[in-house]
Amino acid sequence: MTQQTQTDDHIRDAAYFLWLKDGQPEGRDQEHWHAAQAELTPAAETPKPKAPRKRAAAKPRAAKAEAAAKPAAKPKKPRAPKAAVKAE
Repeated sequence: MTQQTQTDDHIRDAAYFLWLKDGQPEGRDQEHWHAAQAELTPAAETPKPKAPRKRAAAKPRAAKAEAAAKPAAKPKKPRAPKAAVKAE
């Protein structure tokens, strides 16, 4: 048996059980076939959604405390204004 025949056999069986469940109505064979096909093949037909990106690992609290304990860098002194060039 080929892969297509096996798949068709599974769909046929599922459609039959759907038909029985619906009370054996006449003229709705296509509806049952498509419903069975959708039931059996959604994972193969639709791509899986991407997993959300993981956040970077948080620093341990001890490392944060050490960073807070370090003295801040000295503030820079403002520069003296440049001397104006005198025009002759």
